[in-house]
Amino acid sequence: MTEKIVELDIPLLLPDIEDDGDDCLIRLQDDLRARKGIVHVHLHRETSPTSLCVHYNPNLISLKSVRNLAEKIGSNLTSRYRHEQVAFEGMDNADEASLLRRKLERLAGMLHVNINYAAGLAFLAYDTKILQPDAIAEQMHAFGVHPIGWADHDHAHDAHDHDGHDHGSAPAFLPHWAQERWTLILVGLAGIFLLIGWLGVAFFGMLESTALVFFLLAYLAGGYDISIHAIPGLFKGKFDTDVLMLAAALGAAILGEWLEGAFLLFLFSLGHAGEHYALDRARSAVNSLGEMMPKVALLKTNGEIVERPVESLQIGDVVLVRPGDRVAVDGTVLKGESAVDQSPVTGESVPVPKSTGDEVFAGTINQDAALEVSVIRLAKDNTLSRVMQMVAEAQSQQSPTQQFTERFTRWFVPSVLVFVLLVVVVPPLMSWMPLKESFYRGMLLLVAASPCALALGTPASVLAGIAQAARNGVLIKGGVHLENLGALKAIAFDKTGTLTEGKFTLTDILPFGETSADELLCIAGGIEQSSNHPLALAVVDATQAESLSLPLVENLKNIAGRGVRGEINAEPVEIGSARLFDKSLSEKTALKVSELETEGKTTMIIRRGDEFLGILALADTPRPRVKETLASLRKLGVQKLVMLTGDNAEVAARIGEKVGVSDVRAELLPEDKLDAIRSLNEEYGAIAMIGDGVNDAPALATATVGIAMGGAGTAVALETADVALMADDLGKLPFAVGLSRASRAVIRQNLGVSLGVIALLIVTSVFGRLELSWAVVLHEGSSLVVVVNALRLLRYKI
Repeated sequence: MTEKIVELDIPLLLPDIEDDGDDCLIRLQDDLRARKGIVHVHLHRETSPTSLCVHYNPNLISLKSVRNLAEKIGSNLTSRYRHEQVAFEGMDNADEASLLRRKLERLAGMLHVNINYAAGLAFLAYDTKILQPDAIAEQMHAFGVHPIGWADHDHAHDAHDHDGHDHGSAPAFLPHWAQERWTLILVGLAGIFLLIGWLGVAFFGMLESTALVFFLLAYLAGGYDISIHAIPGLFKGKFDTDVLMLAAALGAAILGEWLEGAFLLFLFSLGHAGEHYALDRARSAVNSLGEMMPKVALLKTNGEIVERPVESLQIGDVVLVRPGDRVAVDGTVLKGESAVDQSPVTGESVPVPKSTGDEVFAGTINQDAALEVSVIRLAKDNTLSRVMQMVAEAQSQQSPTQQFTERFTRWFVPSVLVFVLLVVVVPPLMSWMPLKESFYRGMLLLVAASPCALALGTPASVLAGIAQAARNGVLIKGGVHLENLGALKAIAFDKTGTLTEGKFTLTDILPFGETSADELLCIAGGIEQSSNHPLALAVVDATQAESLSLPLVENLKNIAGRGVRGEINAEPVEIGSARLFDKSLSEKTALKVSELETEGKTTMIIRRGDEFLGILALADTPRPRVKETLASLRKLGVQKLVMLTGDNAEVAARIGEKVGVSDVRAELLPEDKLDAIRSLNEEYGAIAMIGDGVNDAPALATATVGIAMGGAGTAVALETADVALMADDLGKLPFAVGLSRASRAVIRQNLGVSLGVIALLIVTSVFGRLELSWAVVLHEGSSLVVVVNALRLLRYKI
């Protein structure tokens, strides 16, 4: 059987897919395999992004039919299977996230659910033929969680007041200022009543019956919000931290320990309020990205300037950007010159000069003079919108530590609850201790059974780390990449355009025989004018500077890693490195090439038919401060800095010496770079590859972390890389690595604090070495500590 293979771009078939394990992608492969003539279907992960590889029998199905079939199935899946990102409010505890996820996963037609409590976002994938958004929203409302502005608008409206703020359980008859501060008012009242009761008994001879009234009031104030969430949830099978704390407080009351129970509820409500405040800080850091997007633009139409919503603008519209205004669109400058502050998008500290033909990004700030800008992307597709979308999507991906904590919690909590029952029942039955004491120790264990800090520490750290990165022009597309970037021991750099400026200039024109310099340059420029390679651009720029007319080229073909071939006037013309011509170079030509390359120049040899026409030499220079950047990476603990290039070894060695890399690997074809990444992966365990996001895609995809330069200027870089440096600035790399290392350290610290407190609570509660109030102090304190510790990342600077 004759078998053919075709690779299809997944983003064209399923535009919303971000994960290779997505159910829609699996269904696409299954549906294709079931069709006649399709032999095998699999993912090709060495391309970036991952492509779909289809093996087919051309005697049974044509290539065109394969493509049409894949596109049709993809279209059907896209219209049928919906991916939603839903903001929500009303979730009171981190451990509720897993409960809600399991509840939603049981819905018929639900494919995938991930709930990020720290970010306040639910990520859903479902079959619209079986399940509708209203049904999902209804289940969320039944759980006590309210989707914001999604699906069931009546419910969403009920969950908000006229200002759009969530006031939780605040009574509606209270004035607005009291509703805004309802949680703090309750915490304050609980503390005041508790203090009055305790001081009255301890120092002022207050009757115990009178003190009991104040303790009951402290119970009411401290437990009101908890009860509002916990009691209805308990009847719906929602067993969470709130229920455990109410049970512990009720147990203290049964034992006559009113003071201790009141203190427990006060501490729990105080810890909750602090935790929510801290998480709001982290969420605000992400939401502030959206605040940079202008809502309206000044549109030039029919000779007039009119204000229009940004969403209504079309590609090709011309907008006016006044000095001091935020740029409302991604576009190119048609008229005017000004400096633009791009720091909100790229993190660049110095304003960038812009003039006719330059690209500007939505959300940046025009400083000096008015600009007329032609729209090149719709509002939903502009750079800032894509960054915000990807930051949100990044929060849907669990880091390795987060996956561990979920697995740990899944078996830990039920195990401890069984242990609580044994601790309460067995000792009295065995006459080891009275029921009152065993019951009290069981209450202590109930507090220990709620691993809030464990569930909260990692997502809060990832949220803060990704937010701080985005605010500084570094897009990290998931917790797994944040952790991996922090574990790097080696980084491989593409040379051209990464370590060097990537802007070659023509330094030598050496024609042979009767060929003139202009003729040599014309032929080279004609062949190279269709390429965007830096060497080709430099040759074309040189022909334009000389106002040379370029010939028509046909049958152009790229020869990977060696050069390019085409036809001029039906004669074959080849341009490339010495490797393109094997041993056909004369000794004199080879010697001249060697001399030029010894000087640090890159050479291009031109041959027409069998006749060598001459040599062009070009030079590239290292980026400013690149040596300092690599030194900073070494200080951060990166052991190996490798330069990968297809250039001549001597040229590469000169550049490597100038920039300070520890290893230079030259004369590499794309497949050789891939092999280099694989060998470095085996040697160092975690390696990053940094390039421009377009070239060397297999190497970028194979590395532990693929990092793209200049993500703000290229959609490919944003889509393909694990990390994108939004500015074309290698100096952001130490910041990205340092932040990731700090995030990794904070995640480990939070894990240590969480597990340490859990272990301490279990041991002390079993042996009766800790009072209930102190158990709550440790429990709530650890939750607050891990969130505050995560917030430190919002202040990270290298």
